[in-house]
Amino acid sequence: MNRQEENLQLLRGEALSYRQQIWMVICLSIPAILAEISSIVMQYIDAAMVGSLGKDATASIGLVTSTTWFVGGLCISAAMGFSVQVAQYIGAKEEAAARSVLRQSLIVTAVFVLLLSLVCISISGILPRWLGGTPGVCEGASRYFLVYACALPAVQFRQLGGSMLQCSGDMKTPSILNGFMCLLDVIFNFFLIFPTRTVEIGGVEVSVYGAGLGVTGAALGTALAEAVTAVFMLYMLCFRSETMQIMKKDRWTLNGSCLKKAVRIALPMAFEHGVLSGAQIVSTKIVSPLGTVSVAANSLAVTAESLCYMPGYGIAAAATTLVGQSIGAGRKEQARDFARLSVLLGAVMMTVTAVLMFVFAPTMFSMLTPDKAVQSLGVRVLRIEAFAEPLFACSIVVAGALRGAGDTLVPSIMNLLSMWGIRITMAAFLAPYIGLTGVWIAMCVELCIRGILFLIRLFREKWLGE
Repeated sequence: MNRQEENLQLLRGEALSYRQQIWMVICLSIPAILAEISSIVMQYIDAAMVGSLGKDATASIGLVTSTTWFVGGLCISAAMGFSVQVAQYIGAKEEAAARSVLRQSLIVTAVFVLLLSLVCISISGILPRWLGGTPGVCEGASRYFLVYACALPAVQFRQLGGSMLQCSGDMKTPSILNGFMCLLDVIFNFFLIFPTRTVEIGGVEVSVYGAGLGVTGAALGTALAEAVTAVFMLYMLCFRSETMQIMKKDRWTLNGSCLKKAVRIALPMAFEHGVLSGAQIVSTKIVSPLGTVSVAANSLAVTAESLCYMPGYGIAAAATTLVGQSIGAGRKEQARDFARLSVLLGAVMMTVTAVLMFVFAPTMFSMLTPDKAVQSLGVRVLRIEAFAEPLFACSIVVAGALRGAGDTLVPSIMNLLSMWGIRITMAAFLAPYIGLTGVWIAMCVELCIRGILFLIRLFREKWLGE
């Protein structure tokens, strides 16, 4: 039986064997993992290209990274408020209702992201100073965040298009398009970051044009890649998807019930992202006084670690789809099985990637920066974090499964208690004594405790409504 037949069997409410469930989790996870990895590869590209310009350039991006994660998290929350409903409607075989949710999401998220973009543009000049950046770092950081703020509509619609396609069961298209975005990022960065230069190709010297914009060029390259990908993502969703394509006869009206449900799902998620990213912003404030080397090492270590945990987010996306469609079809037992299998797969995969991260940490940092002091400190903290990855995987995938069931409030509260009660408190205490190492020890301890809390939530099964 192929995956399409299994999807039809799921939507008809028929029982799936344990083997079929495992196969569906794997099949949906692979393209989602590739999509998540592609976004991290783009961060690697930016970090490596900018890293060659020196530690100040790296620190400029690192200073505002936690803020861009927070803003990006708000965009993701807005998208998921609608796409979770799409998964559940498709599970209930109500495709017309799913398309109605899509049309409303396009209207609401457009208004939301324009307002968000204006707010971010207005604070771009003073944000780096709020975060404690040095004068040499603040200028580049401000320009980087300004470009990011202007590109937010593209970020929002790329995320909305990708999550809608995923929740409708199409994991392949977002994966391909996100990979395409990485390629575009390399091309745009190549011409925008560096000045015009001479390169040797086959023994022949060739003059290559470059705008020489440095950190600003990295932001512009990413923004352009996001914009092009967003156009293709929306085209595939609205005009080529068999399930979700918009028909001429469809009415573009807002429905109060849909909007209330979107808010009920999205607000706790936005709160969760606010808690997590707010803690990251405070962590940046804790790290900033430790010096440029620590800021740069912290930023690159976060980028390096992300390649380890992105498989977890890919599996979480698959879990959201499978649990959401199972709940919509009234198959709570199947939703439970999909959730547990997804968590197991995520824990196994991230344990493997943690081992690889520990072993190859020096190689990873040598690719990201030529600065030896940054390399040494970055390797040290990255290896500390490797021990937290298995339980970090559990928290990531459980959150994805709970999201599919519409359970977002309790996970948000658990993240609040974990991040602010443990990580920030420990980091603030340890940083003055052992520097950046103390910040990452606090992170490791907190992620382990968070994983345990999410596993308890999963196995108590209150999220199933029983």
